[in-house]
Amino acid sequence: MANDASTVFDLVILGGGSGGYAAALRGAQLGLDVALIEKDKLGGTCLHRGCIPTKALLHAGEIADQAREGAEFGVKTTLEGIDMPGVHKYKDGVVSGLYKGLQGLVASRKITYVTGEGRLSSPTSVDVNGERYEGRHILLATGSVPKSLPGLEIDGDRIISSDHALQLDRVPKSAIVLGGGVIGVEFASAWKSFGTDVTIVEGLKHLVPAEDENSSKLLERAFRKRGIKFNLGTFFEKAEYTADGVKVTLADGKEFEAEVLLVAIGRGPVSQGLGYEEAGVNMDRGFVLVDEYMRTNVPTISAVGDLVPTLQLAHVGFAEGILVAERLAGLQTVPVDYDGVPRVTYCHPEVASVGITEAKAKELYGADKVVALKYSLAGNGKSKILKTAGEIKLVQVRDGAVVGVHMVGDRMGEQVGEAQLIYNWEALPAEVAQLVHAHPTQNEALGEAHMALAGKPLHSHD
Repeated sequence: MANDASTVFDLVILGGGSGGYAAALRGAQLGLDVALIEKDKLGGTCLHRGCIPTKALLHAGEIADQAREGAEFGVKTTLEGIDMPGVHKYKDGVVSGLYKGLQGLVASRKITYVTGEGRLSSPTSVDVNGERYEGRHILLATGSVPKSLPGLEIDGDRIISSDHALQLDRVPKSAIVLGGGVIGVEFASAWKSFGTDVTIVEGLKHLVPAEDENSSKLLERAFRKRGIKFNLGTFFEKAEYTADGVKVTLADGKEFEAEVLLVAIGRGPVSQGLGYEEAGVNMDRGFVLVDEYMRTNVPTISAVGDLVPTLQLAHVGFAEGILVAERLAGLQTVPVDYDGVPRVTYCHPEVASVGITEAKAKELYGADKVVALKYSLAGNGKSKILKTAGEIKLVQVRDGAVVGVHMVGDRMGEQVGEAQLIYNWEALPAEVAQLVHAHPTQNEALGEAHMALAGKPLHSHD
């Protein structure tokens, strides 16, 4: 239903991805009259072209690796090959089930859901499908799309984005991945598990450069063991078609050739031509600028998710959307502590962290005030059983709280929940060391690391 002369929604949301639908669900739960506008599918990038389908691919890759490695565990298995239609059926089934569930949630909360491409028409209205939806408040949540570089045209065939990579009908024989951040290393990992010859090109000094340097080095070591190649510290110059693929040239003249080139250099905000600037919203390089409560400079407009220059993570979008809904409903709200947000890269091995890096801690507190401890998973029974290697690194302010937890190893993403509590509750190592962790679990490694940092190591050396 569009507005008639007497109807004004409490909240009109432009964009039905993680941030938008979280705000809609929470707002409706709090009694707000909500309209949610989405041009594509409810759930946005995360559900349909990001978090969920990529993790399904990675899990399929994990199954392939386990089939190859069965003999290491005394199980006679062989890998006959990768059935990409079957992989897509599995992946799409996961997405479809979650999509139906989300549609049911939105319907059950009596949210007015509108399919169509919306445009901000004033500080209090959005136009879509020739109708105007008036709101006491507007939330912009239009998300992001894969970025490219000047002169590098993504054709969807040989030069592809993550969107295309999720729909490939084959396993490429070889691939160059441009970008060694989260998206790049996840696809590199999945493709390697499927049998692709992969080379990552990253202009900065390390893979996953936003992580603690120790985590980056551990991942690089693991990727070398897996046969994933990478070139670090030199930037991309150009890409050219070859007879049967793509050739990439770097700034130092080095060349690489492969069947496909995946451009994974990040994602840019979707904001152009949507009326934001005309409504007076402050912008920077396409991002909408907000304060810590997600308010723009226009009193009736807020913005969340990948559209704003915060961490581009679905769970950040959830938190920001909930914050906006609760603020508009009159509840007391607390800004998101972005350092306290858990971050996971779901490659093999996984990289997980919460808090700040050792380098950042030294910058903030002084090098003499920072203590770092590394606990090897070699001392963890469950990790031995799983045949995974890696470390848990703790960063502590001397005689104070743990301000960073950085983990590398299979299934470390499942341990980041406790790490998040440790950071956000400003726990002392001795306090965590008192907690009894189940044995044998990988979670136990977190407890053992804190025991060591508290000066009473058990299954690790002093």
